[in-house]
Amino acid sequence: MLLNTNAVTQIMPQISSFSTKMCHFDIIHVCMYSFIFLVGLVFNLAALVFFFHHIKSRSQTVVYMTNLAIADVLLILTLPVRIYYHLGFRGIPEVLCDCLGLILKANMYGSILFLTCICVDRCMAVSFPMSIRVQGARKKSRLVCLGIWMLTFGASVPIYISKRKNVFSNVTKNCFDNPPVYAIQPAVAFSTLFVGFGIPLVIMLICSWSLIHTVQKSTVAQTNLVDTRKIQRMIATGLLIFLISFSPYHGVLVVLSLHKDSITSRACGDTQPTQPILTAYRYSLVVACLNSVLNPIAYYFTTDTFRKNMAIGTVKKMFPLYNLIKLTKITWLCVQFI
Repeated sequence: MLLNTNAVTQIMPQISSFSTKMCHFDIIHVCMYSFIFLVGLVFNLAALVFFFHHIKSRSQTVVYMTNLAIADVLLILTLPVRIYYHLGFRGIPEVLCDCLGLILKANMYGSILFLTCICVDRCMAVSFPMSIRVQGARKKSRLVCLGIWMLTFGASVPIYISKRKNVFSNVTKNCFDNPPVYAIQPAVAFSTLFVGFGIPLVIMLICSWSLIHTVQKSTVAQTNLVDTRKIQRMIATGLLIFLISFSPYHGVLVVLSLHKDSITSRACGDTQPTQPILTAYRYSLVVACLNSVLNPIAYYFTTDTFRKNMAIGTVKKMFPLYNLIKLTKITWLCVQFI
């Protein structure tokens, strides 16, 4: 009996140490982030291969699309640690949590700005095809992309540095369960909402309306050489994806900034339910990340140029899983034949 007591005494600290590293297993977030990681990575890498190897002329729109795909890939590469966290594991360094949060948010707003640039560039190309000044401005796409990268990361780093110095006492240092850094300072939240979402949305709405209006009034559309309905569907799809992806996140962000004093994060082992607003924030962030899967479908794979130059067989052969499945099938046929 004494031996059993000693054994239990030795095992209990190990169980206690393990339990502190495991809690709050969240199957929904694990499944959603895993889906975004796998599908989004495949789609965006396929797009980058297409842009770098199958397009000889680097047009302005292609430059923006390439940078959009890079931003989406960088965002997606932060998700494995989130998956690990939502599996219930703890012990992730706080610095790593902050850095991954910075990369995710910076690339999310980079995606928003690159989507806006694509919409503006298309509008300029169609509405002012003969303007030398407009076409000259379009050729500065690389400088615009450089400015976007500097803006998104340059604006995010100071906020995260100040956040590490000023954390509320009612917020537990709990990695991805913490309230977002933008909710800590309402001035930052509203400026981010205005510059990072409001202005791009207004610009996209104006450019989309102008693009549809120009196409409908063109002589080419009147001769039925261009499918205006297809163009309208593509524009509407892009706007709808933008609104569905980013509107919930920024709506929740406003509510968080207005009620920041009453928000507390749940510590590991706490039996109290998570506050509804924090739950809404986490799911809205998942929806925002889902945009990295929808962008290739809306902007790359639907274009005639992509379908003509990038066969689905080429996409499949890019990935080892396809070759493994093919080898398995060949092996099975050989066994059947023998």
